[in-house]
Amino acid sequence: MIILGMRVMKLSEVLGAKVYTDSGDYFGEVEEANISGNKVDSWRIRVAGTMATLLSGARGVIIPHQFVRSISDIFIITKSALPSPEPEVEELA
Repeated sequence: MIILGMRVMKLSEVLGAKVYTDSGDYFGEVEEANISGNKVDSWRIRVAGTMATLLSGARGVIIPHQFVRSISDIFIITKSALPSPEPEVEELA
């Protein structure tokens, strides 16, 4: 159960919700909540295909709850929470 202001949501209502960054980019869907001591610690997000290419092909990421800006019909996460893709190393001939 998640308390949002005066609204209480069940975790089952949140699973499968669409996830967007605070800059408006579609990121993926909520796959699972990680609970620690009766509180949501982090969220496992299944990454959308277009974002997976930016994240070196990762199919999912764990986002700490503190980076979630809003939970309602959709999730909004802070873009700074996203792992940055590792730069490609060029081989010298």
